[in-house]
Amino acid sequence: MAAQAWRRALARRAYAALLGLATPAYLGKLWLRGRAEPLYRHAIGERFGRYGALQPDRAAHQSWVWVHAVSLGETRAAAALIDALRAALPGLRLLLTCGTATGREAGAALLREGDRQVWLPYDTAGATRRFVEAFRPAVGVLMETEIWPNLLHAARANGVPVVLANARLSEKSARKGERLQALLHPAVESLALVLAQTEADAQRLRASGAPRVEVCGNLKFDMAPDAAQLERGRAWRAASGARPVVLAASTREGEEGPLLDAWRRAMSPHADVDGAAANTARPRLLVVPRHPQRFDEVAVLVAQAGLSLTRRSRWNGDAPDADALAADAWLGDSMGEMAAYYAAADAALLGGSYAPLGGQNLIEAAACGTPVVMGPHTYNFAEAADLSIAAGAAQRVADIGEGVRAAVALARPGANAAMARHALAFAAEHRGAAARMARRIADVAAEVSRDGSEATMTITTR
Repeated sequence: MAAQAWRRALARRAYAALLGLATPAYLGKLWLRGRAEPLYRHAIGERFGRYGALQPDRAAHQSWVWVHAVSLGETRAAAALIDALRAALPGLRLLLTCGTATGREAGAALLREGDRQVWLPYDTAGATRRFVEAFRPAVGVLMETEIWPNLLHAARANGVPVVLANARLSEKSARKGERLQALLHPAVESLALVLAQTEADAQRLRASGAPRVEVCGNLKFDMAPDAAQLERGRAWRAASGARPVVLAASTREGEEGPLLDAWRRAMSPHADVDGAAANTARPRLLVVPRHPQRFDEVAVLVAQAGLSLTRRSRWNGDAPDADALAADAWLGDSMGEMAAYYAAADAALLGGSYAPLGGQNLIEAAACGTPVVMGPHTYNFAEAADLSIAAGAAQRVADIGEGVRAAVALARPGANAAMARHALAFAAEHRGAAARMARRIADVAAEVSRDGSEATMTITTR
């Protein structure tokens, strides 16, 4: 035990030293990203636990419920959980932290009077201590995979219980974690509760040191697509007329080149019977990059591939204009319209799954009734991917060439109807995780109150 304690102490010191050395690079990265996304340059002091007029108050017992959702995907999933927490914890004051500009922008819509949104601090001992002491939340909720050693150490030192919600841990990440177990295991062991997406995730999290793990399902099934966006996307599809729409959803760096090569082959006059030659109208490609800073780069790639292109941001109004209807490809370069893009598509290619990147969330596609064609790499959403295939809502292919051919075939008139029905049924079948997680988080908050902790809850549980 003494040797283990020594290794853990040494690991934290080494981690602290590395963070200190990396601080200038971290600041530089924020400033550079701020050129394309100005929000990264907003309130940089918060990144280091500096919150201006809000000074630490050790005497005040706040009713803050702190939820951390690092980026856009986690923030969207957190919306359902936050709604369920408001029902379970009347009087809740939400403290929402994010790490990315897109996450913070989306998170602003989740706030109510009395709530607050700040950046999660850089994981140094000083910044995380200042954050916890400034707000002293009654309970903290980290989303999915956010394990930060100093943050969790500061929370534990100040009596703040932290729950890891919608938790997932792939085999690949678990293997990496084992190489850093002296640093990561103490952080995982400090969690008050882990609410895992699947039993496989739960087993890996227990092996990583989590003391209390329960399976609650995946919050992303509780994400209801915005009705106005669905209507907008369907109008785009109707405007496309006889030309089917194939969506490349949330593509990542390195994926668009092979995608465009495969698309050119499928559109050639010599394409096989499953390709474009089997259609009476040439399909249209809709590309939506995952990261907004890559919009211009992807536009150049599409043009270099010889496809005529229009960008969603430049349409003359809210519907495809004449230039858009004449184009071979659309670039989805707007934020917050993913449901509209799915609704506009006859079939979707799942970004992140054709290169070894772990895949993207396919549940939103299912909720929009859009059939998905995924590649071999879906380890970040392994169970959801397998369940969607079993439900007839998606299919898996070996590579992007096969994926394009399959998506083009699905886009033929009437070919996707059965998969679209199966997708909607699949999404509906697995809802309910938000209410289950909110009940367990409320239980943790109540335990704190009964124990008389310094972070005593001033809100009541239902």
